[in-house]
Amino acid sequence: MKVGVFDSGIGGLTVVKSLLKHKLFEEIIYFGDTARVPYGSKDKNTIVRYGIEAVEFFKNFDIDLIIVACNTVSAYALEEMRENASCPVIGVVEAGVLATANAVSKKSSNIFIIGTKATINSKAYEHGLKNLGYNCLSTKATPLFVPLVEEEIFEGAILNAALEHYFKDVTTPDALILGCTHFPLLEKQISKYFENRTMLIHSGDAIVEYLKEKFTLQEKFEEPELKFFASENPESLRKTAQKWLYDK
Repeated sequence: MKVGVFDSGIGGLTVVKSLLKHKLFEEIIYFGDTARVPYGSKDKNTIVRYGIEAVEFFKNFDIDLIIVACNTVSAYALEEMRENASCPVIGVVEAGVLATANAVSKKSSNIFIIGTKATINSKAYEHGLKNLGYNCLSTKATPLFVPLVEEEIFEGAILNAALEHYFKDVTTPDALILGCTHFPLLEKQISKYFENRTMLIHSGDAIVEYLKEKFTLQEKFEEPELKFFASENPESLRKTAQKWLYDK
């Protein structure tokens, strides 16, 4: 099994980390569109075009499956990508909705969703969860978390100020969906802010859960081959991958 993982930049490495942990694929090909990141502030037509271009990139490989690790692309461009692909294309939003439904049994639970402006404005998580009967949903765009992660600010005064800025008026939710693949790197501090009383839904773990349930994949590849590609400065991507995937 060979999988392509697409992200607007480096955030999708958190999904790759989960894939490595669970040994689902023999080969993982990662493509980060680092020249045009971030996607979260772009319009839908642009996001769709970038998604289709990613599909074209993966046609250079014998891919069995494409994972769209970017929540923004998953929210806006999944159908168009599927129309242009010769293999299944799955996104972190649908996986996150499934993971939330599996983890949160009470339909009246207070579910809080954070993400980029584009992801939140798409209401993709809300639509998916409402279709399953969840009706106590709230959202907040938290775009400052993305550059903090890219600057490797995972704790300290600056991050704490950002957490307070976004969450000071938020009642502790029963579950919190990390609707951006950068955000799992802030998981510990976000959980700490809510006094460890909130269940966090992680995109990478959600994708693994989705793959096992929908594609019946098994954990059998001990040493998957990793290949990294980027639209700009691929060496920087590889260095970040080394730190995020193996040093933490």
